[in-house]
Amino acid sequence: MAASRLPFPLTLPGDGIILREWRSEDLDDLVRMLDEPEIARWTPMPSPFDIEAGIAYLKRAYQGRVNGSRIQLAITADGSRPLGEVLLFGVDLGLKEAELGYLVDVGERRRGLATGALSLLSAYAQSSLGLSRLLLRIDPRNASSTAVARRCGYRLTGEAPILQEGPYGSSRLDTWELVSGQTDGRLDRLKNVAARRYGRRT
Repeated sequence: MAASRLPFPLTLPGDGIILREWRSEDLDDLVRMLDEPEIARWTPMPSPFDIEAGIAYLKRAYQGRVNGSRIQLAITADGSRPLGEVLLFGVDLGLKEAELGYLVDVGERRRGLATGALSLLSAYAQSSLGLSRLLLRIDPRNASSTAVARRCGYRLTGEAPILQEGPYGSSRLDTWELVSGQTDGRLDRLKNVAARRYGRRT
C-alpha cells in the first residue's frame, strides 16, 4: 500500500463499540440519522436529508475510502446497525496532521459513543498512521461536541475561527488539537492496543 493512501477496508473494535465501513444496506438508517435539525445545525449536511442525499453521501464515502483520501466509519455497538459516524480527513503527511469529526444518532446520545469512537480513531491515527497533530473544528455553541473533545484530550488552539456555511446559516468553528497527557487514560490504553494489533504504518 502506498504511503499516501489510507487503509481500506478497516474495522476498529474498541471498548463496547465497533467502527466499520459504511454499507449500501445502511441507507435507511443513514437517512433517518442525518435528517435531524441538530446535525444540520452544526454541519454542512443538506437539510432535509432524503434518500437521494443518502445515496450521494454513501457514494462519496465509498469513493473517499477506496482512493485512500479519508477514513469514514460507522459507529456500531456490535458491527451491525450504525449509531453514528467518525471520520478522519484532510491528511497532510508532511505535517503529520489530519482533522477528525463525529456525530451520533439523536436516539443514541449520552451513551459515550462519540467519546469512544473519537478516542479509538485518534489512537489508531497516532499509533498506526504515525500522525502527530490531530485536529477538530467545532462551533463553540455546540456544547455536547466540545464536551466530547475535552473528554478525549483535545484542547483549544487559539487559532482564528473558520467560517462554515450550512443549511441553517454560518458557523464559526474553533480549532481543537489533541494534547498528550490530557486524557483519563483511555486514549493511552487504546494507543497501546492499536500499536499491538495494527502495527506502525510506514
